[in-house]
Amino acid sequence: MAEPVRVCRLTDQEGQKLQQIVRRGSTSSVRYRRAMMLLASAGGNRVPVIAKLVQADEDTVRDVIHRFNLDRIEEVLDRFPDRVFAFDEFGPLGIRPTAGSCWAGRKHPDRLPATYHRTHGVRYFHGCYSVGDDRLWGVNRRKKGAANTLAALKSIRAARPDGAPIYVIMDNLSAHKGADIRSWATKHKVELCFTPTYASWANPIEAHFGPLRQFTIANSNYPNHTVQTRALHAYLRWRNANARHRDVLAAERKERARIRSEKGIRWGGRPLAVAA
Repeated sequence: MAEPVRVCRLTDQEGQKLQQIVRRGSTSSVRYRRAMMLLASAGGNRVPVIAKLVQADEDTVRDVIHRFNLDRIEEVLDRFPDRVFAFDEFGPLGIRPTAGSCWAGRKHPDRLPATYHRTHGVRYFHGCYSVGDDRLWGVNRRKKGAANTLAALKSIRAARPDGAPIYVIMDNLSAHKGADIRSWATKHKVELCFTPTYASWANPIEAHFGPLRQFTIANSNYPNHTVQTRALHAYLRWRNANARHRDVLAAERKERARIRSEKGIRWGGRPLAVAA
C-alpha cells in the first residue's frame, strides 16, 4: 500500500536553496509558498497540515510535491542515463492456467483445466533494470519486504562496482524506504528516487513487465513455481540478448501506452519521453 504523499529526499543543494527562498522571502509569492510546501513535507508533515500552513488547497499541495518528485526523476534520466537503474516487484505470480493466444489444432482447441485447489502459494519477481545497458534481471521471492528490497539494491550496486554514485528509481512502497535501506544507500552512494504516489508509470521498469507477462505468463499452465521460474529466467536471457527484437520493442510500446493512460497521469506533469 502506498504511503501518504511526501516529497522525495532533498539533496543538500536543494535543501539550502529552498531554505534561502523562505528566509529571504521572494518577490514571487507562488515561489515562496511552493518552497514552504516542500520544506514542510521534507520535515515529515502531511498534506492536510501543509495545506493549512500555507492556506492552500490539499490538491495544490499534492500537485507541487508530485511535480518536484518527477522533476528529479527526469533530471537523473537526462543527465546520468548510464548510472540510472529501476526496481519494482512484479506479481503475485500464481500457479494456474492463464489464457493467451497461439496457433491451435483445427477442431481440437486446448482446454484450460479447472483449478479449485491452489496449494502452491505465490511468488513476486523482484526486477532490476539498467537504463543505460537496457538489461533486465531479477529473482523470484515468496513475498515483498525490506530484506528482499535491500538484496535487489545490492545486486544493482554490484552492476556498477566503481563506487561512483548511482540512481535507483522505485515506487514509494514502505518496504522500499526503511531505515536500514536508507542507511545502506547513503553509505554506498545510492540515491533512491521515489516515484510520486499514484504515478508508478514514471518508473522505467514498468514498460518491461508487459513483455515479461506476454512471453512467460500468457498462454501458460506451469505445474509448479520451479518450472515457472525457469521459464522466466529463460526469457530474461533471451530478452537481454535480443533487446532490440521487433517483438520485444512492440510489446514495450504497447505497455507504455497502457500504463501512461492510467488515471494517475493527472499528477504527472510532463510525461517522460517514449523510447522508439
